[in-house]
Amino acid sequence: MTFGHIIWSMIWFFFLFMFIWIFIGVIADLFRDHEISGFGKAAWVVFLIIFPFLGTLIYLIFRGGGMAARSARAQSEAQRQFNEYIREQAGDASPAAEIERLAALRDNGTIDDSEYEKLKAKVVG
Repeated sequence: MTFGHIIWSMIWFFFLFMFIWIFIGVIADLFRDHEISGFGKAAWVVFLIIFPFLGTLIYLIFRGGGMAARSARAQSEAQRQFNEYIREQAGDASPAAEIERLAALRDNGTIDDSEYEKLKAKVVG
């Protein structure tokens, strides 16, 4: 195998890798889009499987403009859900809210006055 064959093989491998990358991106975008019905998604998938190169090219021409917007929207939704989860798990960490929660526990009889004072001192300082 000559040096030219090696370079040519590397170029072919590069383009094959790029096609696979774009093809997976098209499939991901297709299933991420909530505006297309199930039948439309099925039709696109069948078209992409039967004619992978042509199908990918046509998808990029007709629907490629919105791929970045759909990806950004999905990413911002995932970030919003993550932030909401973190806030939910962390709770309200302000000392005033914690003292208010302790007072409610004391009023319910869950803790007594001495426990309330100890926990309040811990929260305050």
